[in-house]
Amino acid sequence: MNEIFADLHVHIGRSENGKPIKITAARSLNFANIAKECADRKGINVVGIIDCASPYVIEDIENFLKTGEAYEIEDGGIIYKDKVCIILGSEIETSEINDEGKTGSAHNLCYFPSLKDIKAFSKEMQNHIHNITLSSQRANISAYELVDIVEKYNGVLIPAHAFTPHKSFYGNCTDRLSKIFKEKFNKIFAIELGLSSDTYLADEISELETRSFLTNSDAHSLPKIAREYNKMLLDGISFKEVIKALKNEDGRKILANYGLDPKLGKYHRTFCEKCGKPLEGKAPITVCPDCDSTKITMGVFDRIEIIKDKEKTKSPEFRPPYVYQIPLTFMPGVGGKTIDKLLSTFETEMNILHKLSEDDIEAVVGEKIAKNIIAAREGNVKIQAGGGGVYGKLTAG
Repeated sequence: MNEIFADLHVHIGRSENGKPIKITAARSLNFANIAKECADRKGINVVGIIDCASPYVIEDIENFLKTGEAYEIEDGGIIYKDKVCIILGSEIETSEINDEGKTGSAHNLCYFPSLKDIKAFSKEMQNHIHNITLSSQRANISAYELVDIVEKYNGVLIPAHAFTPHKSFYGNCTDRLSKIFKEKFNKIFAIELGLSSDTYLADEISELETRSFLTNSDAHSLPKIAREYNKMLLDGISFKEVIKALKNEDGRKILANYGLDPKLGKYHRTFCEKCGKPLEGKAPITVCPDCDSTKITMGVFDRIEIIKDKEKTKSPEFRPPYVYQIPLTFMPGVGGKTIDKLLSTFETEMNILHKLSEDDIEAVVGEKIAKNIIAAREGNVKIQAGGGGVYGKLTAG
């Protein structure tokens, strides 16, 4: 058994020939570059690329396999340079009827063991999606229906960023996943927490007590890969091993969730869209006290306060620790040139965040930045909460 790092939610911005995939993602995010970034700079052992149902991306994957740098394995996944296992996934937006009987929508992460499986899934989903070439497109089916299609092609479905105010089940559709999936709820063995929530908030909802939690980056640029990630105990890197860890089977498990403090997320607190102010107080807040606007984006913290059915208690015994991790890109004074300097000396971001002493870091980038990195590692930082699509901010203190 080995300890590995996994980030299972990374987007593709453009295909190799420049075709748009995820409109809001960087052009440099293509299949090959993601594999290289994880192997050479991030130190991520398993990466889930969740735009692989696009025919343009499928073509890129086929060409990538022809280079000889990567190959498929029987237990699922594509191995790159014997360092990284790439899990092929697709983010699908489903059409839901929310608790008020209105139209809602939610994102679902669908993962598949092989290129053959995701090609077949892509072909079937063309019957339900207007433009299959683009990422995260709205399907004319519900998640209740989607889970059967995913299973048909040997895949698994995991609710994405489950609490965010836009495009998520708890944030946009329902107060209970069991209302959406009904008798199929037992097929949902894990959820993705999202940047604005953590284990302690999610464990206030009792139906999640038996579900595993994932912390993923939802990266829209190469530097954002592994801003959240998971440490897993696996016997080798493959689709099959990752699924066993998510199900807590055969000794495989998630050892830790590494994530941002939820206050750093873009949707942690309720926010007035008109005057741009975070709104704190007893939820729900429907009118801004300063400008009387009703254009309010409810924050994750406030949404969970409304829908929770228990107070903060101990998490289930199998639940791994949630470690507040500050990625290098969030740290004061750490820009692109500093990160390049660190990586050229210490190889990967995982080494810098987990293994190096303050003296090692100081020798390369100086005392001030070294202290900031260690302060972030130890949780000695001050945070101004994010909201309304704006990330929180931190200063060492």
